[in-house]
Amino acid sequence: MKVQLQQSTYQIYGYKGKQVRDNIHSYDVATAVEAVYRNPRIAEVYNLGGGRANSCSIFEAFQTVEQLTGKKMKSQYHEQPREGDHICYISNLERFQSHHRGWNITRSLTDIFMEIISAWQERLKC
Repeated sequence: MKVQLQQSTYQIYGYKGKQVRDNIHSYDVATAVEAVYRNPRIAEVYNLGGGRANSCSIFEAFQTVEQLTGKKMKSQYHEQPREGDHICYISNLERFQSHHRGWNITRSLTDIFMEIISAWQERLKC
């Protein structure tokens, strides 16, 4: 989003820009940490992320950002993927949620994008 708002070019590396990632808001990370603090479990390890509902590919993110800002995203594609990059990563939140009842994702993907766009628009006014 920063790249788009600065009218720069986003660099895509491999997989035709179809890499999928889940996205999580810092508030949801903070409340997850608080849930663990309030109900610790010995030697538990969790992968925390936005889950399936908050996942998208690079090109889906471009489409959403373009819709929210009304500006076209510029990108440059490089055939070679980044070393160690995953094609798809979506966190499974079931175990964490079963251990920490009541915790859930509170910010949607659109909410996250809108907040990031708003913050960058404010910063770029300077």
